[in-house]
Amino acid sequence: DTSVADVLTGYNGSVGVSAIAGVPNIGSEINWTGHPFGQANWYAFGRLAWNPFGSAREIAREWVELTFTRSKREVDTIVDMMVLSREAVVNYSMPLGLNHIMNYATHNGPEPWHDDPVWTAFDYHKVSADSIGVDRTATGTNAAGQYHPAVASGFSSLDTCPDEYLLWFHRLPWDYRMRSGQTLWDEMCRRYNLGVEQVRNMQAAWRSVAGAVDQQRHSRVASLLALQEAEAEWWRDGCLLFFGQYSRRPLPEGIPAPSHSLDYYKRIPFPYDWKGRYE
Repeated sequence: DTSVADVLTGYNGSVGVSAIAGVPNIGSEINWTGHPFGQANWYAFGRLAWNPFGSAREIAREWVELTFTRSKREVDTIVDMMVLSREAVVNYSMPLGLNHIMNYATHNGPEPWHDDPVWTAFDYHKVSADSIGVDRTATGTNAAGQYHPAVASGFSSLDTCPDEYLLWFHRLPWDYRMRSGQTLWDEMCRRYNLGVEQVRNMQAAWRSVAGAVDQQRHSRVASLLALQEAEAEWWRDGCLLFFGQYSRRPLPEGIPAPSHSLDYYKRIPFPYDWKGRYE
């Protein structure tokens, strides 16, 4: 198998030149990236340009030691947060391969209900009373066929398609039995809720390193994590209420019932008060 890193480094011998390019977005925040942890992405890009074989955890550890602290316990805690962060967002917003169901105008917040002549989220989830997901195998759009045959075969088979891509490549009934033993509906609910819990775990982890990070940056990240918790709840509750209209199945045990109606979540503006309050 050939990796992107192999191709980049191999070009030096076969073609004589290789390159890597990235496009950053500089905002008006004093730290340019808006979020103190957003700077880690720029650092990672530079390190991968220098050594494309570096691992995410190794690069994150370097950045934390250069940015916050060299105390091993605190570094381990912060690196664990960083490694967890991507999957947390995927879980509370677009789990199991759901995608492109965010707000059409801002790309922030959930909007699986968006439907107009210009763009509709229904093209990406095709939710109905019996099923959800898009068939991109040979029996559907055959988008999977754009991949290398071995990869396309893996995505096209329900036996080998990873759960995290399932609804991107397959359209399945609500009672489809997942590898976990849960029905598709129950698994979806649990993934959405897991994302919220993961954000809360990151909040607890960040509180635990308070003594190792200067107060100004610690307070800033804490406030942003509080905002993220509110956003995660917004995604979870809004999406489960919307998809629940079609599945007509109850929330599984342990999943909190949304505290508001679907119309409430549809009306939340962005940006909004960090506590998620909107009347």
